[in-house]
Amino acid sequence: MIDYLKNIFAFEDLRRRFLYTLLMFAIYRLGSHIPIPGVDVLALEDFFKSLQGTLFSLYDIFSGGNLSRMTVFALGVMPYISASIMMQLLTVAIPELQRLAKEEGDYGRYKINEYTKYLTLFVAFIQSIGVAFWLQNQTSPRGFPVVPDAGFLFIFVAVLTLVAGTMFLVWMGERITEKGIGNGMSLLIFAGIVASFPNAVIGLIDRLKSGDLTPFTVAGAIVMVLLVIIGIVYIQEAERRIPVQYPRRVVGRQEYRGGSTYLPIKINPAGVIPIIFAQSLLIIPSSVLTFIQHPIAQAIYDAFNPTAIFYNFLYVMLIVFFTYFYTAVMINPVEVADNLRKGGAFVPGVRPGLETQKFLETVINRLVFVGALFLSVVAIIPLFISLQLNVPFYFGGTTALIVVGVALDTLKQVEANLITKKYKGYVRKRR
Repeated sequence: MIDYLKNIFAFEDLRRRFLYTLLMFAIYRLGSHIPIPGVDVLALEDFFKSLQGTLFSLYDIFSGGNLSRMTVFALGVMPYISASIMMQLLTVAIPELQRLAKEEGDYGRYKINEYTKYLTLFVAFIQSIGVAFWLQNQTSPRGFPVVPDAGFLFIFVAVLTLVAGTMFLVWMGERITEKGIGNGMSLLIFAGIVASFPNAVIGLIDRLKSGDLTPFTVAGAIVMVLLVIIGIVYIQEAERRIPVQYPRRVVGRQEYRGGSTYLPIKINPAGVIPIIFAQSLLIIPSSVLTFIQHPIAQAIYDAFNPTAIFYNFLYVMLIVFFTYFYTAVMINPVEVADNLRKGGAFVPGVRPGLETQKFLETVINRLVFVGALFLSVVAIIPLFISLQLNVPFYFGGTTALIVVGVALDTLKQVEANLITKKYKGYVRKRR
């Protein structure tokens, strides 16, 4: 890590990008301590302590503690993630959007991004209304109202603040992607999760001192986390290399020598996106059901508890679906096979064209199955193990997947930038 930082600060452009990203993180953390107007902070803190161990605790981790503190960033970037999912599904279903995404180039991507922002605004507006109405009807365990002066004015100010906070985070994410290092939205989620780690460690130490946890239990939790991290790194970096052969050919007077290379396909091409998408979708029904006071709604809400079988079944199904869906968006076997055929390349033992396409589809489906299975196991198994060990479930595999996955992707982008800078410097010296 020290070598990475030295290399980053050795180049002005990378140094500027790195410092810009840190500045955005600082602004994000500053906003994470500004509560929305009209909320009794002490009553709110008391109220959320009674919700520890529920689904809200998990969502609070993803928001970096903004939900429990009900800050201006309480909704986080989840409305944008939800809007992105809807937009990608609509792009597949609506031919006009599909044509815009595939054939219009930069303009098409700009329009799709614009539509996603409008959809984000709508989702954030609906969610903020639900949060505001729910919040003003809550009281702390001691009987103090979370919102002392409930009414229309509070609803209006809270909705306006929460929507503005979400759209500001979307703007920050885009700026980080454009002027910083890494994917802005993923890094904001990463920053939110990492920000909760110090308090989690302090809480674990306090429980160890008080005797609620034994040293053996803590050691078991640490071993579990290390094993999960090793597994994530191994799977995220693993790839299947399909050999590709280029024959010797002559085009006009130019002769091209043949050679061999390979087509790399990762075991998990979708990365951590399926986990983030699955979590963002599971937030919606539980958030809506919170505001419905009915026995049936309460029963369904209980089924969405992170330890419930139904919740974890849905979680696994969504992870599998989004792993296949996002891989299909990223890798198109038809286009790959066609590009190989146009370049005169072929996979040894496989005929160009349709047979190459079928071969690639088979390989990708097998790899994606392993990747989806791995994501599902890592997402749910550590949760049950941590419950058995009686440690807080923020040590689960979901947070580890996102943190490690985003960190690996960001490091790869840094490495790519460093290689480019060093290569350009080498070329200048040669000249």
